[in-house]
Amino acid sequence: MEEKRELFERMPVPKALATLAIPTIISQLITMIYNLADTFFIGMSNNPSQTAASSVSFTLVFLMACISNLFGVGGGSLISRLLGEKRDKDAASVASFCFYGSLALSLVYSLAVAIFMDPLLLKLGATADGSLSYARDYALWVVVIGSIPTTLSMTMSHLFRSEGFAKYASFGLGMGGVLNIILDPIFMFVILPAGNETKGAAIATMISNVITIIYFVAIYLAKRKQSVLSLSPKIMIPEKRYIGSVLAVGFPSALGSFLACLTSIVINNLTSIYGDVAVAAVGIAKKIDMLPMNVGMGLCQGMMPLVAYNFSSGNYKRMKSFATCARAVGMGFAALCIIVFEIFASPIVSVFNGHAETVALGTSFLRILCLAVPLMIFNFQLSFTFQAMGMGKQSLILSSLRQGVVNIPLLFIMHHFFGLYGVIWTQLISDGITSLISYGIYRASYNKLFKKQQELAAMTDEI
Repeated sequence: MEEKRELFERMPVPKALATLAIPTIISQLITMIYNLADTFFIGMSNNPSQTAASSVSFTLVFLMACISNLFGVGGGSLISRLLGEKRDKDAASVASFCFYGSLALSLVYSLAVAIFMDPLLLKLGATADGSLSYARDYALWVVVIGSIPTTLSMTMSHLFRSEGFAKYASFGLGMGGVLNIILDPIFMFVILPAGNETKGAAIATMISNVITIIYFVAIYLAKRKQSVLSLSPKIMIPEKRYIGSVLAVGFPSALGSFLACLTSIVINNLTSIYGDVAVAAVGIAKKIDMLPMNVGMGLCQGMMPLVAYNFSSGNYKRMKSFATCARAVGMGFAALCIIVFEIFASPIVSVFNGHAETVALGTSFLRILCLAVPLMIFNFQLSFTFQAMGMGKQSLILSSLRQGVVNIPLLFIMHHFFGLYGVIWTQLISDGITSLISYGIYRASYNKLFKKQQELAAMTDEI
């Protein structure tokens, strides 16, 4: 553990951030690639209904992130803070609680999807005479059968990262992504007959996630003597205040994922008015736009344990340095993404679908969506900083604002006045409004912390 304290307390800020963020970003990119791989291989059928089905079903898959964020982000933040306070036994109990909590809730979710699958998919934008049957195949294998391994894998990656084991967390998720890319064409074009590309992609994804959770459990068993993390059911109920702390930080993160899913539902329903081609084009553009989102998320997830640890130990100056460094890197990458997407949007979109009308729409959509990247990363970083500090209230406000309070009503307004393209422009406007509010809340909170630190220092001097 002393090696980990060197990382948190004394290593130069850029080097420490890179140590945790680079493996996390790599794993996020591999995860994004395997999500794109499904779209790529399904798109080879040149069937807009199958491409639309993967976009619709992916909303249900993304809801699993709500569960993993509830326990993984909430628990990970608390574990890092407990390590900063040298409370290793309490950290072990929190880890066990988060593992079994994630297991139980993912089981409930998979059963709910199994029971209400068709109504859910239709509400998400599937069409009864087009994409519904394909969407049903995808949801069955990835969500109903694969919910538990998928959710537990994401939760355990957060827990490993909270203690500084970013390489193990990243390798596990990355390995699952590589396996999915390998298995996709085998199941889609070799094992299953033509017309079952969506089902083949789903089976490949499910198998990859099962292997990933096996890897994480194996790593835990191999490293448990060097780690404070525990999966023992005997200590799965921590002190009441710790459960409250996990939920206080995890709930805003889970809510943010849920509202993002709700936003996708609204977008799918609004675009489904224009047919499967429009739904497919939006789905492709948004999945490509996941590149900067995943890099931003990886950067924030790498930053989070460092901010949490130094916040709990009272080193606010070092804590702020990590947040500032992450923000500078994020903005630089955002600028690069805008340049690349604006210039090469058409060939990038055409990789995922050869249907001419889908490519034309997807190109226009991607050039608009990428303009919101700097604001999106900025909002992510402020929200993760609050989560790291255990400030659930502030994090809840930011999560609610970005995807719920601002974005969803704005989608309906923009669609009413500007139609399909109004839906696409909404993200830029929403992120712009949220950024202004978020920064105001962040400045007020940090100034309050700095004032508190000065008061404590003055009291110490008097003593």
